[in-house]
Amino acid sequence: MRRSICYTEPHAISAGDVSTWKFCYTSSNSLPKGTKIKFDMLSSGKDSEWQIPECSPKDKSNMIWAEMPDAKIIPAKELDTHDHNAPAFEFVLPAEVKSGETFLIFLGTPLKEESKIKGNRAQTIAQRRKPFHLYIDIKGKGDYKDPEIFSIDVRGNVLKNIRALTPSIVSKNKRFDVILRFEDAFGNLTQNAPEGTLIELSYEHLRENLTWKLFVPETGFLNLPNLYFNEAGIYKIQLQNLHSGEKYFSPPIKCFSDFDKSLYWGLLHGEFERFDSLENIETCLRHARDEKSLQFYASSSFESAEETSNDHWKQISSQITEFNEENRFTTFLGFQWFSEEPDEGLRQCIYMKDNKPICRRKDAKTSSLKKLYKTVNPKEMISVPSFSMAKGFETTFQDFTPEFERVVEIYNAWGSSECSTKEGNLRPITSTSKKGIFENEKGSIRKALSENHRFGFVAGGLDDRGIFENLIDSTQVQYSPGMTAIFALEQTREALMLALYNRQCYATTGERIILGFSIAGALMGAELNTKSKPGLAYNRHITGYVAGTAKISEVQIIRNGHTLHTLHPTDNYFEFTFDDSEPLGKVVFPEKEEKPSFAYYYMRVIQEDGHIAWSSPIWIDHPDGGALNNKKPKKKESKI
Repeated sequence: MRRSICYTEPHAISAGDVSTWKFCYTSSNSLPKGTKIKFDMLSSGKDSEWQIPECSPKDKSNMIWAEMPDAKIIPAKELDTHDHNAPAFEFVLPAEVKSGETFLIFLGTPLKEESKIKGNRAQTIAQRRKPFHLYIDIKGKGDYKDPEIFSIDVRGNVLKNIRALTPSIVSKNKRFDVILRFEDAFGNLTQNAPEGTLIELSYEHLRENLTWKLFVPETGFLNLPNLYFNEAGIYKIQLQNLHSGEKYFSPPIKCFSDFDKSLYWGLLHGEFERFDSLENIETCLRHARDEKSLQFYASSSFESAEETSNDHWKQISSQITEFNEENRFTTFLGFQWFSEEPDEGLRQCIYMKDNKPICRRKDAKTSSLKKLYKTVNPKEMISVPSFSMAKGFETTFQDFTPEFERVVEIYNAWGSSECSTKEGNLRPITSTSKKGIFENEKGSIRKALSENHRFGFVAGGLDDRGIFENLIDSTQVQYSPGMTAIFALEQTREALMLALYNRQCYATTGERIILGFSIAGALMGAELNTKSKPGLAYNRHITGYVAGTAKISEVQIIRNGHTLHTLHPTDNYFEFTFDDSEPLGKVVFPEKEEKPSFAYYYMRVIQEDGHIAWSSPIWIDHPDGGALNNKKPKKKESKI
């Protein structure tokens, strides 16, 4: 039986190219006059997707039109699509197209010599066999059935960047692997480089001046095994394109003489501009693992049945189980739970195990946070307060539940809930117009810490679902997506969850800034006590280190919500010590509800490029008493 033929010219293109694309359809049957033809680009209108053309020929740029076998031009008509945001396009045949004749659809410009300027821009995401659907209705009533399918291979464009994926922390003489990704301007893997291009790899602070010469591989990536450092210190891998002279650097690597933990990077809340985690969770997980190089990721769709149906939840659960792989990519099953009731706010609930139910607020058993917490074991789930300073969505921490709420989201792409703008919030929740979401001090994390609520810090990414749905393309100020760093013994669910429970984690605004913070040898997240360490009542010996991805402009030690000490480094990395010798009894918060007086400390790092990192706090209990004198500590500043 003869079949219709669908093909494109060209059949393979580079991501982001601008040109005129031709879609050729040869029907196996005659198409009578009045036949309606619908062309669907399967786009949701995102900037990274295929550019949506115009029907109007006024400036002859980025147009869509069709051409009959006799070269007669047919204009297109926009049609609304119900399943995605971008329109489809409809053509009506002015005459019969006979069997074997070819009907053409063009995206671009009829001005051939200006095709690279006035044409249509391809999607910026590499994709094998990108589909376009063509629907035929020979009765002309718009009753479209199954589509014919065109496809184009979208490949990586010209080599623009080389990214080295390295561990952040290693031990001396312990071997590790490095993966090199050769990427175009859009982050796609590519081999598109001038013939004979060589890449020189080297790194600093080695006894031997070791350099390697590498070719750009066909796969677009290389795995370099068994590297090691024989001296403790800070390292960066350097890559130089010998053809263009451009240099690229890895994030910093800190080598310890001996350290029993590793540092893992990931996302507990958020998705990506390119991929919708609900529509295609598999693609989202693959993007997080392979392109973003995250080591852990939690699903975070909203609990409402309108957004996450039971079928969606089953699909998410299945893929989370499928992708979880020890020592490579750790996945967690999670969902967002939001209540409009005063004080409850937004929570990101993350399970330890697979195949757990989604807890819906409309269900009687999980209609409030207290009820929700009664349905699960604290060892099986953590609950992360998020977006706590957002007015209308705030969390006031009135019913703080420490068994579940071990960490708090201090930052996501819509702003920081650390403190108010007046108190020095560098990325506040705000809008450029009167419409939008603004900060509410009731949800301040510093305020909650001062009320003796104890949690570590994590960061979320970008979100455009649920309560965040209307923030995209609005006047709401959007920042870079954040990342969470976890110190853990190994890359397993159990080890990562235990580290979160112990608050051995920190937050950044998206860069892989390495930092450490300790008091009297106790690491971030620790709770100290003057009964077991009496000397803390008289002196707190604070140590820390930072390895930035850019020059560090400022490091602040925060005590009880105020800046105690500020350092101004002059390099990308440094170590410091500081002694807080003010008597603890003069600065602690007083006893409350049978809990001892206490103080808390944490570190905030600011880079010259504007990126920020926050260590989790350390608490010091002082059962012997003392009362906060409500005066700010005298700021101390030093240059490194």
